[in-house]
Amino acid sequence: MGTYQPTQKEIEARRKWVLVDASGLTLGRMATRVATILQGKHKPTYVPHMDSGDFVVVVNADKIKLTGKKAEEKQYQRFSGFPHGRKVVPFSVMFEKHPDRVVYLAIKRMVPYTRIGRLMIKKLHVYKGAEHPHVAQKPEKVTISM
Repeated sequence: MGTYQPTQKEIEARRKWVLVDASGLTLGRMATRVATILQGKHKPTYVPHMDSGDFVVVVNADKIKLTGKKAEEKQYQRFSGFPHGRKVVPFSVMFEKHPDRVVYLAIKRMVPYTRIGRLMIKKLHVYKGAEHPHVAQKPEKVTISM
């Protein structure tokens, strides 16, 4: 008996669209669950060398919450590559301007930093409010328990 290996066509035929409502959820706990769905680790046909995850639509990104002092202390850093090119943005400013980017970065940093990880993150769609343009795909709502 050999081990079952799904083909890429079988994986793509089984892909679903999942809707996650982030209102009232903790950022990190929600992000780990979404990253698991993107990677496909919730499926029995998961293989680590193929992208077997589902498409994920996250709505109400502006209604997430953080625990402890993270809202005051958390910072987002980027570097331009030039001398003194480090930019630091506090969480409060980033969340006020781009709450969808806060959720996107939290999930992106939980996905592998590989070619497959770049394919996985393309299946993530984060929206600030409750409306999204993916109604035609009929995403099924997933409740994330805390």
